[in-house]
Amino acid sequence: MAFDRTTSQVLFDNGTHKCISFTSLVKGEGVQANQFLILDNDRAAVLDPGGDLTYVPLTMELNKYTRLTNLDYVMASHQDPDIITSMPRWLVYTDAKVVASKLWARFLPHLNSAFMSDRMKGNWLERLIELPDHGQVIPLGQASIVAIPAHFLHSVGNFQFYDPVAKILFSGDMGASMVEDASKPLENFAAHIPKMKAFHQRYMCANKVIRLWVNMVRQMDVEMIVPQHGTAFVGKERINQFLDWIETLECGVDLMDESVFTCPT
Repeated sequence: MAFDRTTSQVLFDNGTHKCISFTSLVKGEGVQANQFLILDNDRAAVLDPGGDLTYVPLTMELNKYTRLTNLDYVMASHQDPDIITSMPRWLVYTDAKVVASKLWARFLPHLNSAFMSDRMKGNWLERLIELPDHGQVIPLGQASIVAIPAHFLHSVGNFQFYDPVAKILFSGDMGASMVEDASKPLENFAAHIPKMKAFHQRYMCANKVIRLWVNMVRQMDVEMIVPQHGTAFVGKERINQFLDWIETLECGVDLMDESVFTCPT
């Protein structure tokens, strides 16, 4: 396992409000994943912090921007290992609350060992914010983060996080791509499609859900869509290119037929 110490990228900074992306804290093991920090007036939230592989390098990076004592939230878009398996460490070493779908609230205790549970600060269930299906506005400093419904894209209880100040939509697996360097800006959308297509065809539930999501996003003021894997879509032109493409993509159950559901012999 190798730590990369040059992976932070400031996505937005107006002096009191910042958004920082960490694109490749750990190289050589596991799928590439991005982690995010939002700061407002010295209060902090971490989005999709990952698992044990990323915990140490991520906290080292966070300390360059804020103290862990300023961390109010650890937010999870869904329950996957690359999203939130480091949860016990955050509960032990910080006072942060965990934000996740109500559907996963009773599954998350399976991540905790007895050793971690004994060391946690207070009853961990009291530190869990269970998101209702329609989402929730979560205060941070003098601003807020909006949990946006994205169910079945790909998890049954799935959320994205919208920053109204930065106008950034942290989109989880929607828009994810398999690239060598996630910090490089997207220059050619057509060439980028093969890096996204197979992933979305398999991991997204159905085109019906995608169209519902696209209709919602088109009504929002978004300047940047930043997925948890791969490259961000920066600016209205790139965002619209992605929305136009994904809106018509057949995926998930759209592609299932009897050839898949055949008993092996």
